[in-house]
Amino acid sequence: MGAPPAMVEVRKDEPATAVEMWKRRVAATPDRVAFKHHAGGKWVDMTWKEADAAAREIAAGLVARGLLPGDRVCVLGQTSLEWILSDVGILLAGGVTVPIYASNTAEQCEFIVRDSSAKIVIVEDAAQLEKLMSLRDRLVTVTTIVHFAGDAKLERPDAQGRSVVALADVARQWPATVTGEFVAPLEALRAGGRAWLAAHPGELDGHAETVSSDSMFTIIYTSGTTGTPKGVVLTHENLVAGVCSAVRAMQIGAVDDQYLFLTLAHVLAREVEWAGIELGFASTISRGVAHIRQDLLETHPTFMVSVPRIFEKFYAGVQSSLAKATGVQRLITRWALAVGKAHSLVVRAGKAPGGWLALRRRVADKLVFSKLRARLGLDRCRFLISGGAPLAAEIAEFFHAVGLLILEGYGLTETMAAAYLNTLTRFRFGTVGPSLDVVETKIAEDGEILMRGPSVFRQYYNNAPATAEAVQSDGWFHSGDIGDLEDGFLRITDRKKDLIVTANGKKVAPQPLENALKARSPLVSQVVVYGDKRSYCVALVTLSEDAQKKYADGGSVSGTPALVRSAELRAALQKDVDALNATLAPYETIKKFSVLAQDFSEAAGEMTPSLKVKRKVVIDRYRSVIDSMYEGGGGHEG
Repeated sequence: MGAPPAMVEVRKDEPATAVEMWKRRVAATPDRVAFKHHAGGKWVDMTWKEADAAAREIAAGLVARGLLPGDRVCVLGQTSLEWILSDVGILLAGGVTVPIYASNTAEQCEFIVRDSSAKIVIVEDAAQLEKLMSLRDRLVTVTTIVHFAGDAKLERPDAQGRSVVALADVARQWPATVTGEFVAPLEALRAGGRAWLAAHPGELDGHAETVSSDSMFTIIYTSGTTGTPKGVVLTHENLVAGVCSAVRAMQIGAVDDQYLFLTLAHVLAREVEWAGIELGFASTISRGVAHIRQDLLETHPTFMVSVPRIFEKFYAGVQSSLAKATGVQRLITRWALAVGKAHSLVVRAGKAPGGWLALRRRVADKLVFSKLRARLGLDRCRFLISGGAPLAAEIAEFFHAVGLLILEGYGLTETMAAAYLNTLTRFRFGTVGPSLDVVETKIAEDGEILMRGPSVFRQYYNNAPATAEAVQSDGWFHSGDIGDLEDGFLRITDRKKDLIVTANGKKVAPQPLENALKARSPLVSQVVVYGDKRSYCVALVTLSEDAQKKYADGGSVSGTPALVRSAELRAALQKDVDALNATLAPYETIKKFSVLAQDFSEAAGEMTPSLKVKRKVVIDRYRSVIDSMYEGGGGHEG
């Protein structure tokens, strides 16, 4: 069963490759701002013409160091202007960009570099260079390492305070090559590129012309939460089809500007990077997750793409702030939220709000909502996009009530990010929207979502068995996600491998329960529901910052170990769990829960770089806590 969309042919005016997309943009709007980045204590603009000059120098520098069309170049680092310029430069040289998460371990970096047979690796800073130095005897295909940081920075301790070998010492540890020093700063690569361009006029375009729609655009390695990482090969056709279909679905224009903080090692960030190139809007590049709030207050973007975890933190912060209102302000806030909710319900039903409701909504916006949006730095924001993991419908509904529309989408690395997307004119909370016009979908008998189309990948790199398992001979890609279609809107139930089958044979989807509890309870940061082959479901719960402040700093409990044993806290959490259980079928209810002493983190290996919980890791790590909840008595506090 399924509901294939009205497929569209690739438009004749669309570029065939990412290289062509870039060149068209530079030619069309050379003097328009392309990127805004923070440097020297202020935000600095870079035009498309300036970005092109820098990218061409990087491309020529790579060619001068032996890069041939089709060669792979790894980029290891956080999102930055240099990352984007390197991405474009690699493509202009005819190469293939292979991103690596900055948080990857040295061993994970080694696997990607070796599996992709990368010839050149570009790293962000001393910490990343140090990872590669520890692997230098095993990276047999690598001929050059380029780093964004200057020589002086490499001689200083890194962010963790560890000593880093000076650049001169690094160079001595690696053999020199005929193309020059093995390790070089980006400035030196660009200088070499300028010299090469002067000596080889017109030749760089020849490298770019080797790229066709079937050429590899990128190889993105999955995070490896379920085993050995797989390299997803995305072609230039995949990139163009995915980006162009997404921008057709959205009402975005050149006058917009986005705030880009997602890691560029993630496919969703690469899609919005290239959406900006296709449409010509400016991208403000984040200083990092820790700076999101201040960045937004300083830059006021018109839209932002994020993973749900960031919106969950926004929501928790707003709820905490609203809860502190007292007296008249509290009454006004409650009235405004009621009006906003009523207005949202009418709009979501596809109707025009009546005059009286519209008037009250304007008053509520002036008194409460406009000030709230301004405090978030989202006063100019037209919409927000959420992807990478499910977003609780309650959070989307709340933000819509206060004038911020969060549009949820769905896709995987294998589908070049978005395959489904709610839009400004067609959205339904709790779903991931209708499919993009290049994606054909059907739902298998077991509920698995299958997709095919020009934006869907065709192979895993060097992994024929995994390709055969994921992609049928007729092109249908097995997503591994379970869902159903409602009037063309896709609702994701859960990951196929995450479905819980209880001892009574009942199937329980844990993600909706987890998202619902996080949205319902301001005390909860993360939740993992468990119950496979058990008679009932239990949950591991971590505490929000608000809970820690309320029950530790402000109360009689001090210290995290004592906090998780607090009877007052457990009673408050039990109330929230009971309220959720009242909305569930009996076999879905959470019978017991345990409060963990620390939140899940990427550093501890419990979350992916895109901030999704690694369910198997958490369950294995806290197996004894889970078992205790089935051995009688209440939940064990971990």
